[in-house]
Amino acid sequence: MMAAARCRLLMRSYWSIGVAIFALVAVSGCAGEKYSANRIPDWLAATPRDNPQTIDLSRLAKTSPPSDIIDYGDVVEVTIAAGLDEKEKVTIPVRVNEEGQGVLPLIGPIQLAGLDPITAEAAISETCIQRDLYRSPHVTVTMKRQRTNRVMVVGAVEKPGIYQLPRNASDLLAALTAAGSLSKEAGSTVEIRNPRRKGGIAAGGDRIASKDNGDIERASGNRMSRGEADANGVIQTEDDEDSETIHVNLVSAARKGNGGYLVADGAVVNVEKRDPEPLHVLGLVYKPDRYEFPIAEDVRVLDAIALAGGVNNPVADKVYIIRKVPGKKDTKLIEASISKAKRDKADNPILAPGDIVSVEQTPSTVLVMILLRLNLSVGGAIPLIP
Repeated sequence: MMAAARCRLLMRSYWSIGVAIFALVAVSGCAGEKYSANRIPDWLAATPRDNPQTIDLSRLAKTSPPSDIIDYGDVVEVTIAAGLDEKEKVTIPVRVNEEGQGVLPLIGPIQLAGLDPITAEAAISETCIQRDLYRSPHVTVTMKRQRTNRVMVVGAVEKPGIYQLPRNASDLLAALTAAGSLSKEAGSTVEIRNPRRKGGIAAGGDRIASKDNGDIERASGNRMSRGEADANGVIQTEDDEDSETIHVNLVSAARKGNGGYLVADGAVVNVEKRDPEPLHVLGLVYKPDRYEFPIAEDVRVLDAIALAGGVNNPVADKVYIIRKVPGKKDTKLIEASISKAKRDKADNPILAPGDIVSVEQTPSTVLVMILLRLNLSVGGAIPLIP
């Protein structure tokens, strides 16, 4: 009786195996369009993730402009001597206004921003002669106090806030350093929004951050398109009447050693804060779940499976990656193989935030699963060959 019952159990099991395998084959034959892991089109492929924590920010340092160049907000001391007598000498403190002009009593406004003291002396002297105030004045201009730039630093930095930076050292590196450098959530993109000025020379007269210097990402509306921007550091500005905005790729800039991203008085520096969508790992794994996506490192298919404790079926091999299409609502299916991924990096693609990784059932995995269960139910009557 026991032998007959065991025989019936085996027959039912074999019938179940056949039905399950037939169903799986039928379903797999009806699958829609899929992309192979080693032939993912560029528009669907995930890009490698930059890690700003590993870059040498000191390579962003600029060559400081001459510290005696006059700019708006500076206070200079102007001394005019009309003769040899000390009594004929006049000393006047002059503050350079927003238009870059210094207003001297009796003489009037003179454009001083952008001039060094020697050139400013010549300009004042010439103006005095032109206006018949002095015949041959001796003019001395001395820098008394330079303006400091008030810069707001926000986003993924350790200490967001408003900082006073010396005008002749008011650049991106100085702003990041004042704010305690980058936080762990920092991305590779920094937005610099400089206010427009009617006169004067913004941020010390060196290379303005909005000029094409090869480390700035293109912007398209509210969304930055990467493409060549990350690799080659292309530049584009977003301008309005009051400000000029650029996006600097820190990794690209530091790699090339390009500095001089100057920030003006009243500028806002915003460091990108990454908050990627989680990664979902499903199917034939020990710990199917939602996992936090690493901020600054690449995650590949085998990494995702390892996060989920590995596969729970010895013959599991087929993997589907379900990926959202950038800028669209639909998803695409990418098929990968665990065995191929172990042999070739091209078959172990980089994952994108929000990807769903599913280790799939196949006829082989169903067969092994049924045999394992059957082996347990009949007390080990069916030996499994590893």
